[in-house]
Amino acid sequence: MKLLSILKTTFICFFAVLIVGCTSSNNNSNDNNSTNNKSVEMITVKDSIGDVQIPKNPKRIVDLSGNSDILSILGYSVVGTANSDAYDYTKFPSYLEETLKDAKILGYSMQDTVDIEGVLNLNPDLIIISKTQEKMYEQLKSIAPTIMIELEQIDWKKDILKVASILNKEDAANKWLENYESNAKQKGNEIKEKYGNETTYLSILASGGQIFVFDSAGVGGILYEDMGLNKPAKLPVQDTISLPVVNYEGLLEIDSDYMILIGTDEDINALKQSPIYNNLNAVKNNNVIELPSSPYFNMVYSSIGRDIFVNQFVDLMGN
Repeated sequence: MKLLSILKTTFICFFAVLIVGCTSSNNNSNDNNSTNNKSVEMITVKDSIGDVQIPKNPKRIVDLSGNSDILSILGYSVVGTANSDAYDYTKFPSYLEETLKDAKILGYSMQDTVDIEGVLNLNPDLIIISKTQEKMYEQLKSIAPTIMIELEQIDWKKDILKVASILNKEDAANKWLENYESNAKQKGNEIKEKYGNETTYLSILASGGQIFVFDSAGVGGILYEDMGLNKPAKLPVQDTISLPVVNYEGLLEIDSDYMILIGTDEDINALKQSPIYNNLNAVKNNNVIELPSSPYFNMVYSSIGRDIFVNQFVDLMGN
C-alpha cells in the first residue's frame, strides 16, 4: 500500500476521534462524518456479520464485492466498482460498459485488496464488500458504513435475492427475475422450434491446456435451467463453484449436437490440434460456437451478462 494511502487513512481516523470519538460498537455500526450528519436518514440492515447502520438512500456507493450488476438491477448506481474485466483489470467487461460507464475502477473483485486511496477520493456513503476483501473490513468501515456480503456463488438467483434482502429491495429483484425467466424460456422455445426438441448442447471452457465443462453454472445454467435446452448424456455433475475437468476421452463420451466453446485464441487453437476433438460430432458438423474468454467467461456469471447472452444466443446459433 502506498505511504500516502496509509497517512491519509490514519488522518481520517484521528480526525474522527477528535470530532465524534471514533467509537465502534458490537452491532457493527460504522462511524463516518458524512453519514453521522443529522440530515441523513439511517436504517439498520443485517449483513453476513450482523447489524449495520447505513443511509436509507445511499447516493455514493462503492461496490468492491463484484455485484455492481446486481445493484444496478435493484435501482442503484455505483461511483466505484471492482467489476473489472477478468483479463484486463483496467477496463470494464464489454457487457457492463454502459451500466458502469460513470464509475471508477478500484480493482478486481476476486482479489483481496483494492485501491484504498481511490475509495477515499470518491467520498462514499456506503461501501459493499465480499468475504474476499474481509481483511480490509476494518480499514474500509473507517471511511464509510460497510456491508459484507457472503454469496452462494453457485446459485446466482439466490445471490440477487440475498443482496436485495439486505437492502430491502426484494420487489425490484423479483420483478427483474420474473422478466428474465420469461424471456429465457421464450428464447429457449425459439431454439427448440428451429433446431429440434431433442437437440443437445454442450458448453466448455478451454484454459491452460485443460477442458472445463459447464453444468449448473455459467453457460450450462443458462442453457439447461434458464432456457430449458437439453444436456448431452454423461455430462459431469457440478455441485460446487469449481467447473468439472475432463480429458479428451471424457469429452468424447459426452459428445453433443452443438458445442459452445469459450477460450482465448491460443487455447482454442491448441484444442483444435487434438484428433479426438476433431472427431466430435459437433465439430465434424460445423456446429461449434466459438466465443472469446473476454468477455464471455465472466459474462455468463453476471446477472446482466446472462440476460444479454440469452438475447444473443439465437443469433449465435445462426452464425
